Amino acid sequence: MPRRRTSSSSSSTAPSAAPRNRTPQPVRVRRRSFGDFVKAFLAFVVLLVLVVGVPLALATQIGWPLPDGAPSLDWLQREITVQTFLHILTVVVWFAWAQFTACVLVEVKAALSGVGVPGRVPGAGPSQLLARQLVAALLLVGATAASLTPGLSQLGQSMEGNQKPSVAAAQQTPGIFAQQQEQAAGTASALAEQAGQAAARADGGSAAHGDTKYYRIQPPEGRHHDSLWEIADRHLGDGRRYKEIFELNKDRVQPDGSKLSEASLIRPGWIMEMPGDARGGELVEMPDEAPNVSEQVQQQISDYARTGDHAQGGGGSGAHGGGGDNAQVSLPEQRPAPATPATPAPSTGQDHAATPAAADHSFGLPEALLAAPLLAAGLLGALGRRRRQALWQSALGSVGGRRCMEPPTPTGDAQDVQDALLVGADPEGVRLLDRALRGLAAALAAESRPLPVVYAAWMGGNGDLHLQLAQPAGKPPAPWQLGQDQTFWLLARADAERYEDVDTAAPYPGLVSLGTMDDSRLLLNLESVPGIVSLGGSEADRTAVFASVAAELATNGWSDRMTITLVGFGDDLTPLAPNRIRHLDGFEDLFETMSAETRQRRGALGAAGHDSVLTGRTGPAQHTRWAPHLVLLAAQPSDEDALRLAELAADAGRLGIGYLVGTEGTDLPGAAWEMQITGEGKLLAPLLGLELEAQTLPAAQQRAVVELFTAADPEHGPGGSGGPGGASGTANTPPFLVDISEQGRPAVYARLVGSYEIIGLDAPDGERSALLHEALALLLLHREGVHPRVLSSALWPRGVTADVRDALLERLRAWLGTDPDGTPRLSTDATGRLTLAKSVVSDLDVLRSLYYEATQGRGVGSRQVRGRLLTDALVLVRGPLLADRPEGRYRWLTHEIIDAQLPLLVADTGLALSEFHLEKNRAEKAIEALNAALRTAPADERLWHELLRATHTTGDTDRLHALASDLVGRSGARGVPPRTEALLDELLPTWREGVAAAG
Repeated sequence: MPRRRTSSSSSSTAPSAAPRNRTPQPVRVRRRSFGDFVKAFLAFVVLLVLVVGVPLALATQIGWPLPDGAPSLDWLQREITVQTFLHILTVVVWFAWAQFTACVLVEVKAALSGVGVPGRVPGAGPSQLLARQLVAALLLVGATAASLTPGLSQLGQSMEGNQKPSVAAAQQTPGIFAQQQEQAAGTASALAEQAGQAAARADGGSAAHGDTKYYRIQPPEGRHHDSLWEIADRHLGDGRRYKEIFELNKDRVQPDGSKLSEASLIRPGWIMEMPGDARGGELVEMPDEAPNVSEQVQQQISDYARTGDHAQGGGGSGAHGGGGDNAQVSLPEQRPAPATPATPAPSTGQDHAATPAAADHSFGLPEALLAAPLLAAGLLGALGRRRRQALWQSALGSVGGRRCMEPPTPTGDAQDVQDALLVGADPEGVRLLDRALRGLAAALAAESRPLPVVYAAWMGGNGDLHLQLAQPAGKPPAPWQLGQDQTFWLLARADAERYEDVDTAAPYPGLVSLGTMDDSRLLLNLESVPGIVSLGGSEADRTAVFASVAAELATNGWSDRMTITLVGFGDDLTPLAPNRIRHLDGFEDLFETMSAETRQRRGALGAAGHDSVLTGRTGPAQHTRWAPHLVLLAAQPSDEDALRLAELAADAGRLGIGYLVGTEGTDLPGAAWEMQITGEGKLLAPLLGLELEAQTLPAAQQRAVVELFTAADPEHGPGGSGGPGGASGTANTPPFLVDISEQGRPAVYARLVGSYEIIGLDAPDGERSALLHEALALLLLHREGVHPRVLSSALWPRGVTADVRDALLERLRAWLGTDPDGTPRLSTDATGRLTLAKSVVSDLDVLRSLYYEATQGRGVGSRQVRGRLLTDALVLVRGPLLADRPEGRYRWLTHEIIDAQLPLLVADTGLALSEFHLEKNRAEKAIEALNAALRTAPADERLWHELLRATHTTGDTDRLHALASDLVGRSGARGVPPRTEALLDELLPTWREGVAAAG
């Protein structure tokens, strides 16, 4: 990330266009001094003279300077007199007065509304500066002027040009870490007195510390604020040494009574003890070397120096009301679990990442996805939906039999990535986050309160959810509560688990994970940023972050609708969410598109009477409008394009448009928050006090993820246009074929379709019995092999140590035993995955093999064999998969598509057997087969259609009417599907009358 360098002699450089932000923090208010009231009175007198006295004097002494009527040509030929010059000067004074009055109104509005940075009046540089200082001095006694007026500290000095600003610091734009807009009046007074004065050491006590130096945090210069990073960069030669300054001054009482508790929160007027090697001229000096330092400052430094011995351990004394001096800014406070006998709540993220198992070797799985639980859950859920869609499209596109029974089994990198998704995913955390946010929106709507602007969400290691607000928004609705200060809303994990699904729009769909810090995960709300978020670093590192952001936004579970525009990268990411992601080639296309959308959104908000998209999301049109549009621009635009983009993004936060732009190491105009990704995977934002373990999606893993989605695409996968095929082809072959002859009797037979039973093994003793059964079921459903970490994650979602996992695997091996030839029935293949021997078989394996043999094997050439195989297959169906599984176990089935595969397989078997019987006009046998299949697949429309046709062949009209009535009753409020309705019209034209009579 580019750092802004300033020196003691040239620190008054032009202000950067990149605002920095800090979280609002309340401070203790010091009593106002007599000087404060004097300044306020003098400012009031000056304002009264300039705003009221000047126009009164002009009106009474000069009069109206312009002609009373329309000028004629004779007027141009008149002699220029002294009176003419006076009238011209009067007009100029009137214009100057009007401009100054406008400046005063702008500054007063900004001060009273708390916007922080007032608007600029065109051409009114000096006038607005004077107005700002006068208004600030007038409001000095009102406890708001310190942060509302960036130029307050230069009152009485900057007009003469003798003030030397000391730093170029963070721009005060409201943001995730925005400076508190209501500073203490006492601090403001200290700033006004001590502006431009260097820090000094105390005259009492400093003699004993000859090398001790002190630095006084400088007041805002323009819209910039000091930061520990820039102080360390200027005076220690390395911004990363800001931690040394922080440790020297942590928890020491400052002149305003507050304390330094977080490196990202420092306040003007605070004193920082510096390391002995600090250098920097007038900015870092001792009192005896700085004769211009006032006695008050010297006394403050002296008092501060005496707190050095007590710097550590004094944190408890500041825990008083009003927001608390100990409140953390960047990272919310992690509250201890309640002292109840209840078991600890599971972590919001995958807990196994923090257990000793995390130190275990990753077995070659991609670490980036293992450490991204929300991203992995989103990708896994989207992949499952894509595969189910492919199954159903394949089913509806076939007649009498479905092609591509099984989705393709991934191999290589794609297989590793799929395993990493299974291990790393935290669907429960996604579910709780989604319900918590929607529940909050519903509660606020019930109270007729608007949604607050949220800049970030922190998901703590203890499962708590912290929302960081742009500004205080009052008391949150229950069960939410205030966090460490007025800008944090907290929801405990236990309260989040009590939320139910609510029918409301997603309030903050633009939240996206950036990384972790101290066991807390940061989600930045991209659409609420007041400007652009810039990301620096190498191209490969930047692209990995961009890919992670794009993938999570495209697949997350806490948003409804969204548009994600990718510029300069990610053209291959479209398969992840074709309805969300679009790709543009260059900046001109982006500018044209976003200019039009910005105008459209601004006009739509005005027409609807909304201030922002947040108010629109709680209105009647919440589900159809105000979806976010997030732009990810990987390559830094040119200077000219950057300025155009900054202008475009100036109002983006209100409109629900967010911009994440890559940079190559230089400042980006309009950047509200600046970040940098390092080669070591650190996401740094020094001016915001952030140092995250970045969440990334490197190029190789990105390609593997796209491969998974492309293979599952019904339009391009084996079941789509790319491979329709006939009855042959490897895509139609089950992953594991069983020898269904008498000679192929298995040694171990597990019945999974229905209640879980195992034949051929003794029931294991002890408390591990349930785990052994569950592990065997997982292995039986994945004959291609199961990664040890996938098995561990499935059995212990909250994590487990490696020795416990290995002990269970040894018990499983011992329980399954060996074949007669000594081959173990549980082995490890060349990739390290656990596989079962062919002698261990499930009824699902047999069902798949029977259907395959009947439709593509021996049954193709023999009608008698086909009928016997299909009948045997349908007899195996005893109910749903693992019908009697214990409560709370087998949760990994939510990641599987077997719940969609099994009903389709049963329906295909029933359809094939029905067709077999109808060929010989055995309608009753066909109806019996179809009814048997419907018990497992009651929602399959194909079965109902064939049942109607089979019933029609019996010639029993009453029976057909009864079936039609049953269908209408099952359809409910949705009504009969169009295809079914058309078939009924064909087979039974009077079905509507019969249904009405029955009703």
